[in-house]
Amino acid sequence: MDGMIVTGSEKMLARKADGIGWVTFNNPERHNAVSMEMWEALERIMADFTADPAVRVVVLTGAGGRAFVSGADISKFESERSGEAAVAAYQAQTARAYDAVYDCPKPTIAMIQGHCIGGGTALAVCCDMRICGESASFGVPAAKLGLGYPLHGLRKLVDLVGPSFAKEIFFTAKKWSSEDARVMGLVNRVVPNDQLESFVTDYAKTIAGNAPLTVGSAKFIIGQALKDRGEANEAACDAMVKACFASEDYVEGRRAFLEKRPPQFKGR
Repeated sequence: MDGMIVTGSEKMLARKADGIGWVTFNNPERHNAVSMEMWEALERIMADFTADPAVRVVVLTGAGGRAFVSGADISKFESERSGEAAVAAYQAQTARAYDAVYDCPKPTIAMIQGHCIGGGTALAVCCDMRICGESASFGVPAAKLGLGYPLHGLRKLVDLVGPSFAKEIFFTAKKWSSEDARVMGLVNRVVPNDQLESFVTDYAKTIAGNAPLTVGSAKFIIGQALKDRGEANEAACDAMVKACFASEDYVEGRRAFLEKRPPQFKGR
């Protein structure tokens, strides 16, 4: 059903429209810095979108136009990340939130305007695609804060940009422009700021209009292709391909092509 959904946090907004699930980080006075409460809400939102067959693609973005996500809310470090137990609890929650995005079986897009820093970059890397405005900037300032990043988080970045750029991003702790990010392979597309929302909306609608079984199988199989040979679940890949060919949507796709009309896919 289209419309807003309850998130449990006023700093996290979520709505559904035209097959798209929209997630908005709503803390613009702090450049959408993320607190524990917001990470918890993100996990709940992604669970809702994953379970809803009407949602075929998910877009994550930030409110206010000045930032996607600027990282963790440092003002809450004393209350949320002071002491070994608190740090462990925080890291466990952020890991669950990142995994909820990364493991979502549906396509995910980060729509990035303004700053995308620290945890914001880590979150964007968890998405399947990243589309940004020309004024977007990226960076991971962990080396300026004394923070450590776990293996699973760094692996995602290395898979995306390669080890050399990943080292440059972390070693320098610099901010990088949208063009730098494009050259690194950190973003898929850079578009004019005033066209970003319309571009991403059209992009997401295009994906939402395609066959869900085909899109979902491609996402899963590409993920398996990143694994070492012998570790990929080839049986699951084969089963998903067979399910596509056995689906009503495969029949609909052929008929629509012959009848020269847009297909109406149902995901079954």
